[in-house]
Amino acid sequence: MSLKKSAAWLLLAVLSFPPGGLNAQEQAPPKGLDFSLTQYKLKNGLQVILSEDDSLPLVSVVVAYGVGPIREQPGQSGLAYLMENLMFQGSENISPMQHINYIQRIGGEFNANTAFDKSFFYQTVPSNQLALVLWLESDRMGSLSVTGVNVERAKETLVTEQRQRRSAEPYLESFFLFDEILFPDFVYGHPLPGTEEDLRNITEEDVRSFYRTYYVPNNAVLCITGSLNVPRTKELIARYFETIPRGNDVPDLPAPKLIDAGRLRDSHLKESLAPSPAFHFGFRISHLQTGESYSLRILDILMFRGKGSRLYKRLVKKERVALYLGGGVEERRGLRAFKVFTISNNPVMSDLSRKAIVSEMGKLRTTLVSDAELAKAKDLFKMDYLGRLSTSLQKALFLSEMVLSGNRLEDLAAEYAKYLKVTPVAIISLANRLFAPENAFTLSLATK
Repeated sequence: MSLKKSAAWLLLAVLSFPPGGLNAQEQAPPKGLDFSLTQYKLKNGLQVILSEDDSLPLVSVVVAYGVGPIREQPGQSGLAYLMENLMFQGSENISPMQHINYIQRIGGEFNANTAFDKSFFYQTVPSNQLALVLWLESDRMGSLSVTGVNVERAKETLVTEQRQRRSAEPYLESFFLFDEILFPDFVYGHPLPGTEEDLRNITEEDVRSFYRTYYVPNNAVLCITGSLNVPRTKELIARYFETIPRGNDVPDLPAPKLIDAGRLRDSHLKESLAPSPAFHFGFRISHLQTGESYSLRILDILMFRGKGSRLYKRLVKKERVALYLGGGVEERRGLRAFKVFTISNNPVMSDLSRKAIVSEMGKLRTTLVSDAELAKAKDLFKMDYLGRLSTSLQKALFLSEMVLSGNRLEDLAAEYAKYLKVTPVAIISLANRLFAPENAFTLSLATK
């Protein structure tokens, strides 16, 4: 099926735009969204996505699971990251680290990534090696080796990495603390890498139970993009994955507890390792109305993305009160936060950064964004969105993420168009509803 020929897209284009408002060329999906697409599901629940592109003799294979730190229980933080490590520690037919050796031996590239509610395992290899990759991925999906030795080895690796990261990133603990302030309970707000104490207390049975519950076909997406023959690829998928038994239904996530954090709205932290004072500023966004997610994405770009963004121009280029500026909108399964982080030379500059941020947020709530500024933000959005489809691997990761998030791939072009229809009125309306001063949270980081 081609997205370019999708009946759903054509119907949405007719319904969304007034007669005569756009020409035929503008009604078609933009280049980059007109790729081939085959999507189906195996009997065991595994969702499969295939997208053929013969521009290079390569294929990218992504196996994505609907699991991350959001599925951890109190006392087990770090379990999802531990599982990422263990997925390379061998399975029924593959010795520890042999997965890596196989991929490197054929000139391929591989990696893995654990996000808040998803885990991705991926590789790009010559197209004639697709069967090997499917065998490797199916073996660890169906028969991961969970032993006491493997678990303890992986725990020590993660503890060492965390200690090194905390030493190298003196502001890291403040990010964890600010997350706990913005997000309301353990499920949504605990440190995503986990704590050393929790990691050391995780047992072999904890790991085994987590694997059996979440690393199952009915909680996974297999996406293959690149130079592939669709009928032959379907045969290989059936050979390697159909015999893996379906797991139990994945339990629903608990609803977030919207804890009153009034006493934490203006917090302070001292950090002896921090070389300069820093400042966190944010809003918790617990609910968006219909269509506001599109406005929020464009607003994020207006405020943060690139050297032409409002906050960068004000804090870094014009007033020079911030040495570093970062942030953006972060989503955790329906809960969102608007976050800003700055590092300054001294406490005076840090306070000026805070005042400048408040000032810019006030402008956003009182003055319409100009058409020219909005057009630039939409151009950046288009570059980012279509850039995620520019290579076989980026496309495979993007499509996997969309499906795990509950999106219909047939609707990609229509969803893309909605971002480009955001208006200045929609931006100012959203800013006034979500970014009132009484909803702001701050965390000031002072050096000792």
